[in-house]
Amino acid sequence: MGAPKIFAIVLAGGEGKRLMPLTEDRAKPAVPFGGQYRLIDFALSNLLNSGMTKIVVLTQYKSHSLDRHVSQTWRLSSMLNSYVASVPAQQRLGKRWFSGSADAILQSLNLLRDEKPDIVVVVGADHVYRMDFSQMVEAHTNSGLAVTVAAIRQPIGMADQFGIIDIDPLRPQRIRDFLEKPTNPVGLPDSPQEVLASMGNYVFNADALIDAVTRDGVNPESSHDMGGDIVPDFVRSGQAGVYDLKRNEVPGASDRDRYYWRDVGTIDSFFDAHQDLVSALPVFNLYNNSWPIFSQQLNSPPAKIVRDARGNLGQTIDSIISLGAVISGAHIEKSVIGPWARIGSGSQVRHSVLFDDVVVHHDAIVERAILDKSVIVHANARVGIDHDRDRARGFTVTDSGITVVGKGIEIQP
Repeated sequence: MGAPKIFAIVLAGGEGKRLMPLTEDRAKPAVPFGGQYRLIDFALSNLLNSGMTKIVVLTQYKSHSLDRHVSQTWRLSSMLNSYVASVPAQQRLGKRWFSGSADAILQSLNLLRDEKPDIVVVVGADHVYRMDFSQMVEAHTNSGLAVTVAAIRQPIGMADQFGIIDIDPLRPQRIRDFLEKPTNPVGLPDSPQEVLASMGNYVFNADALIDAVTRDGVNPESSHDMGGDIVPDFVRSGQAGVYDLKRNEVPGASDRDRYYWRDVGTIDSFFDAHQDLVSALPVFNLYNNSWPIFSQQLNSPPAKIVRDARGNLGQTIDSIISLGAVISGAHIEKSVIGPWARIGSGSQVRHSVLFDDVVVHHDAIVERAILDKSVIVHANARVGIDHDRDRARGFTVTDSGITVVGKGIEIQP
């Protein structure tokens, strides 16, 4: 028997309301991350590194920048019948958009009928992690079940933040129940202080997936969600298994970042994920060449850190500086600086994330802030220092004190 034919679907239609204003003008998977990447690059890199070369990206919400990024960056060889293709809502079942992730697949079943795969890998587009999906596919095939759900171990005290997978103690690879943000879960048999949280990644037998989303599509009580409706249906029929990320071995992984996974669905988690990147021993290592994270190759000069005309030294501490950025006599600390940013003389950027083309003029201060693309911070301006003033200027300030400035805004002193 030959290897199974595998088809991959990336669910990238999310609106990302909790990431506003970063998603005001773009889909959540298109949000820049780590300097030169977009969030979707992590899912696509994992699939490609896993040997999966027939991939569709189902898009919907404000998808122009996402579609452009996929078309410009993710061009595989047509001679080898390999591709990454964006697929918008096609309205094949009527004049309507996707009403949920399961409905997105239902409306795109023509893609499966064209490819006729044996196995369908379905992943989200907005998580930061590394994973070899070929190992999960092998485990799924060996299980004989219809669906396998990827899961990561989390402290039991954090169970109320995730969808939790309750396993059968006698058959620990089988899902007994799926619990949505439980307050009193039972710990794992081999680790009572941990629970298994769903990662939003699935491996299906193709025929089972087609049948499930077709039945779900005519159910008026369904919310048409993969995690909320489709997977629980398989759980009830005893056909759902779990794949613990702890079984997954990614080449080049370190002990520190081996099982890293972060849902960056909120401003706080997005900010924290960037802080994970910048330490000397990063919690998530972008420099693993054995399992690279691919993205658009920028036609840009190297970053430059120089002394300014006043003799101030440009200084960076525990930071990521992207291509094309120029740091002129400024102090950068615990920050991620995006492509073509300009940081001027005597300014300070601390514990912050700057997107593409941000300009910080001389003697300005940016502290615990996220500045979207093309923001201009004028000379002597302050961002993230006085939260009441930040709110008065219309900026978003989280409860933890992170200031977010939307695309193209000019900040006066």
